[in-house]
Amino acid sequence: MHQRTTSTLSFVGSVAAAAIAATFMIGNAHAEGPIQDIRPIAGTLSRSAVKAEVLAHRGELTSFGAEWIQQQPAMMQARSAITREQVRDAFIASRDEVRGLTAEDSGSAYLARTGMRSERTMMAGAR
Repeated sequence: MHQRTTSTLSFVGSVAAAAIAATFMIGNAHAEGPIQDIRPIAGTLSRSAVKAEVLAHRGELTSFGAEWIQQQPAMMQARSAITREQVRDAFIASRDEVRGLTAEDSGSAYLARTGMRSERTMMAGAR
């Protein structure tokens, strides 16, 4: 009986706290800055002059637009001793193993049927 009363009182207290918090949150939203201080801006160049300037410096603008790429270290080319076809052929050859290990039972039935994994499995960074 005591636990039920305590539970009821804590629930009522939570609802009351939420209702009081909601009443304090009701109000108008205001912008962070002084909106009245915005003055109209008049440009000194015509639209055609701006377009001509953009077209004259198009190469620079395109490269500046890709600033993130410019800040990255030089891309390293991936080098491999085997070709794409060899990798595809190896996958096709081990398709049953892949299908068995990615089955709904996480490969337990496949491993029970075939024994332990083959030794051709290589961990990342191992040679």
